[in-house]
Amino acid sequence: MYRLGIDLGGTNIVAGVVDENYSVVAKSNIKTLAPRPAQEIADDMAKVAFEAIKRSGVTIDDISGFGIGTPGSVEAKTGKVIYANNLGFNNVPLADMMEERTGKKFFVANDADSAAYGEYIAGAGKGAKDFIMITLGTGVGGGIILDGKIRAGYNGAGGELGHTVIQMNGEACTCGRNGCFEAYASATALIRQTKQAMIKNSSSIMWEICDGDLLKVNGLTAFDAMRAGDETGKQVVDMYINYLSVGITNFINIFQPGILCIGGGISKEGDTIIKPLTRIVGSDNYARTIEKKTVIKAAQLGNDAGIIGAAYIGEQK
Repeated sequence: MYRLGIDLGGTNIVAGVVDENYSVVAKSNIKTLAPRPAQEIADDMAKVAFEAIKRSGVTIDDISGFGIGTPGSVEAKTGKVIYANNLGFNNVPLADMMEERTGKKFFVANDADSAAYGEYIAGAGKGAKDFIMITLGTGVGGGIILDGKIRAGYNGAGGELGHTVIQMNGEACTCGRNGCFEAYASATALIRQTKQAMIKNSSSIMWEICDGDLLKVNGLTAFDAMRAGDETGKQVVDMYINYLSVGITNFINIFQPGILCIGGGISKEGDTIIKPLTRIVGSDNYARTIEKKTVIKAAQLGNDAGIIGAAYIGEQK
């Protein structure tokens, strides 16, 4: 049997049909155009779902599970999105709305949790009992899988790992606090750190990499400069990895998962990040003298993680 997962994002809605080997066999997408009425977004979600099913060559009756990964806080039992600021959702009964449009029961989870569950069953987390995923993007997303189940707290708002403080009275965060992990370890933070270093050092090769335009700085600029032998680029990367290690050490101390996975575009740096992180976290975490240690990995599924996780969230063991 097949399953269908919908990744509802602030920019795009993507639906995918997933087979029993966790392969996405067909996709369809459309712009979210948020914020707008939830009824309109649900209409488009149903539209891309039916289109993905059509492209897959199967029928809706061949599909045994349906799920949605959405931004915001989710009430898992009812499939209601309690709050999603970038979609303009407040107490939106998303599962019921999709059942009205498709005739099928949908399960709903937070998008970061869905991506984490996808990696858990089909990617970097395979084989682990307990698994944590951190996604480094515009912000820092987090997903917690314990004993094979997504853990999002009693109100659906848990797992916000990006909003744990790693520097008291530190950089301002979009959540309203100061010093959050997200304010130091997101791709947005890395870009800010890169620009600050460039302004302080006009001779850095990073100016050449971005054609002398700070607006062209991205999350890879410092890494590219480091590989070219630029000392300023290396300093930015080293500082960034140290910020990452503080938050990750905290999460490992709390959960001691078998595997901790890093996702997002920066994770494509692979061993450039993973090796030094493993070394620093290995020497700093509380269980450093214990034989069994958390393995830190890069994500493997890319953008398909959210689709695969959403497709299978109704089958958590």
